[in-house]
Amino acid sequence: MVEREEVRVEVDGRVLTLTSLSKVLYPRTGMTKGEVLNYYAQVAPALLSQLQDRAVTRIRWPHGIGDMSFFEKNAPAGTPSWVRTVTVPTTGSRTADHKEGTLTFPILDSLAALTWAANLSALELHVHQWTVGADGTPAGANRIVIDLDPGEPAGLQECCEVALLVREALGARDLAATPVLSGSKGVHLYAALPEPVEPEVATALAKEIAEDLQKAHPSKVTATMTKSRRSGKVFLDWSQNSGSKTTICPYSLRGKEIPTVAAPVTWDEVTEGAEDPLGIDQLGPNNVITRLSERGDLFTSPTGL
Repeated sequence: MVEREEVRVEVDGRVLTLTSLSKVLYPRTGMTKGEVLNYYAQVAPALLSQLQDRAVTRIRWPHGIGDMSFFEKNAPAGTPSWVRTVTVPTTGSRTADHKEGTLTFPILDSLAALTWAANLSALELHVHQWTVGADGTPAGANRIVIDLDPGEPAGLQECCEVALLVREALGARDLAATPVLSGSKGVHLYAALPEPVEPEVATALAKEIAEDLQKAHPSKVTATMTKSRRSGKVFLDWSQNSGSKTTICPYSLRGKEIPTVAAPVTWDEVTEGAEDPLGIDQLGPNNVITRLSERGDLFTSPTGL
């Protein structure tokens, strides 16, 4: 019988037992659980600002990419008492009927809490666009997100072209957009709102922008969820602003064969990607660590995102 590998470490004054650090979680590249933990420790200053006061849904791969994975919303049994949790209506709305049910999410607001989640092989961290107050009450959405999802044969270049159009549409509404490569196929655009609003209000705004662009650029853009209508176009997914939905958190790893990250980029990079199919590509964890060291947190902006 193989002895279980365990290491006790102190993180932010908390003692954690880390397990199976040599287990390979990304077989294609050999990236281990220990390397995943190291990545999250390296990007923690930027990532924690994105996780602050946001309920986190995790996708866990206990045996690595290519094996079983599962979504986890509720804090699991055995969650340490020092990990902040929040019990909210399933819709995330302050005005929601509590009879619809509640969920008790963890909030990963410290390196210790982030390390605890990563030790459970929670590779992907997904968050809502609404936040919670100190007392755990949903405080509304303080930003909107528009997910640019290309329908084949459209790809990342087309997403970059459309991202520039979305940026202009947001700017016309006095909203400054921040681009994030999704780590999958497309691009996410975030914009801080002047004040928190109910998720339905944020959803309506994102839908309005998507439908306006669909009308103005029907050959490039679709706001329709029907997959058969997305071929060769970029789908502007406005629905991720719904109180019950989440989006991959900026700086989170993705559960792909080759490890990638939801990585903030500059508008100059997006413009280059729109002009040249080889001008931009999804980024890996080592790329992101290097970029943070050299450029700082590209998600930080005067808008307060």
